[in-house]
Amino acid sequence: MITRDDLIAFVYHEARLLDEQRFDEWLDLFAPDGRYWMPLEYGQTDRRLIASLMDDDLFLLRLRVERLKGNRTYSQKPRSRCHHLLQQPQIDGFDAESGHYRVWTAMHYVETRQDQQDLYAAWATHDLTTVDGALRIRMKRVDLVNCDAAFGSIQLFL
Repeated sequence: MITRDDLIAFVYHEARLLDEQRFDEWLDLFAPDGRYWMPLEYGQTDRRLIASLMDDDLFLLRLRVERLKGNRTYSQKPRSRCHHLLQQPQIDGFDAESGHYRVWTAMHYVETRQDQQDLYAAWATHDLTTVDGALRIRMKRVDLVNCDAAFGSIQLFL
């Protein structure tokens, strides 16, 4: 039986996996049809008809992770590091009968590499489901507060 505390712990655990660059374990948190979406426009509701900063299925996420781990990825020598600072996640949807849950989290995210340090403020929405009794991500939506700004390369995952 999934509890509200399980949902909150899941979000914190996911952030820790990213901060510790445990990307393969992070990928395991996704459902087979899971997606990672970062809209380009504030309040964007359609990821198909409007361009996005990122809109990846599990296959593309795996490619990104392999790139990050690659020895020939010169943009990652030395490797980028990140830190998530999360407010307490809020439960926006809890349907134990169908196994669908929604968790919203405000956060600050820092990504650093050498002398460069970038700070992003964002809201993350996790649409979660259960797969074989375990929580899995169906959709992780990351809305940057300043999504319409010009960005350099975001190397890791918010």
